[in-house]
Amino acid sequence: MEVIPAIDLIDGRCVRLYQGDYAQTEVFNDNPVEVARQWVDQGATRLHLVDLDGAKSGKPENWQAIAAIVEAVDVPIEVGGGLRDRARVTDLFAIGVRYAILGTAAIEHPELVSDLAGEFPGQIIVGIDARDGKVATRGWLETSEVEAIALAQQMEERGAAAIIYTDIQRDGTLQGPNIPTMRAMAEAVSIPVIASGGVGALRDLLSLLALEAQGVEGVIVGRALYTGDVSLKEAVRAVGNGRWQDVPPSLGGSAFA
Repeated sequence: MEVIPAIDLIDGRCVRLYQGDYAQTEVFNDNPVEVARQWVDQGATRLHLVDLDGAKSGKPENWQAIAAIVEAVDVPIEVGGGLRDRARVTDLFAIGVRYAILGTAAIEHPELVSDLAGEFPGQIIVGIDARDGKVATRGWLETSEVEAIALAQQMEERGAAAIIYTDIQRDGTLQGPNIPTMRAMAEAVSIPVIASGGVGALRDLLSLLALEAQGVEGVIVGRALYTGDVSLKEAVRAVGNGRWQDVPPSLGGSAFA
């Protein structure tokens, strides 16, 4: 399972929100490039960038920071926030971003997902952020009547490469992921699901590992990395390639011997 550090951007700075509330913003670093390099040095094989200003305004606002991160590291980068037309997505791909995450657009302009998935196969991810199973949009400021699982199934039919599923009520809380809803989402679609929201300890990653067979292939970790509650190096060793349980005890791979 891929452990994907999150870098959320407001005004060019690395921040975290609590349950998606812009009024509860904590700045962790004024230099997101430094943060990106740190996570890659510690074993990250992909980075998850969210332009929170763009999610609110409807167009990318942290372009300079995103471009600087792409230039600074050699791992695939996925970007979401404010991507609501073809031009914004193609501009990101032009500077080296690997994956574009569509959220609000998936509800308001679902045909855009179909068009972009056809033009850029394997590169279009749909981000589904939900409260009580209903999809939130526009930077989580609005909640629709659309069911998260129904939207995921529609987006799979339209060619989405993967689903990033966030339980907003767990996001930033460090209280652990919502395993039942994550399992239901993974079982509802055949494309990969990336879990997001609530990871606060190594045991949370191990609990998600149990859903790998259902299609949960990655997990986004944010606040827990910044607070030190989760060590990225240990997380990668625990659930990533060559994880502890895959290494013979004779080689010292078992953490539980």
